[in-house]
Amino acid sequence: MITMKAAVFAVAIAAVLPACVREPVEQNAAQGGSAEGTMPVKPGEEPERVVVQHILIAFEGSVPTATRSKLEAEKLASEVLARARKGEDFDALVRQYTDDSPPGIYAMANRGVAPDREKEEYARTGMVAAFGDVGFAISPGNIDMAPFHAEKSPFGWHIIKRLK
Repeated sequence: MITMKAAVFAVAIAAVLPACVREPVEQNAAQGGSAEGTMPVKPGEEPERVVVQHILIAFEGSVPTATRSKLEAEKLASEVLARARKGEDFDALVRQYTDDSPPGIYAMANRGVAPDREKEEYARTGMVAAFGDVGFAISPGNIDMAPFHAEKSPFGWHIIKRLK
């Protein structure tokens, strides 16, 4: 049997609980925030080297093989990002959706660090700016997206998972 005091307490908790639940932040790590599925590195603590895997969602005119519209690419990129963050097999998503060459794995050396050519490492400054901005901003195992930007990400949307 529920006492009057217990019933009042339950009603009070039910009224307060919704205010405690927060929606996920819709910022990406490269913009200084974090969203579900990302864990940014601490500011000022970018690693010297990273290994990332990515899915390029391109649109007609951004790469020769792409046929979707910019709007279709943006929508698809958001859908694939959500699926990846929910734990879907990233390798399978790469094989199914990338407009780059699978497996889409790249090793990068940060600014001021000489690339290790034996490891087929690229200089961060030699890559699309947004690609490095996201790759160096998230922690290993996390996923984020570099949105299309005419200068920083001209090929489309890059969904990036940091491997190392």
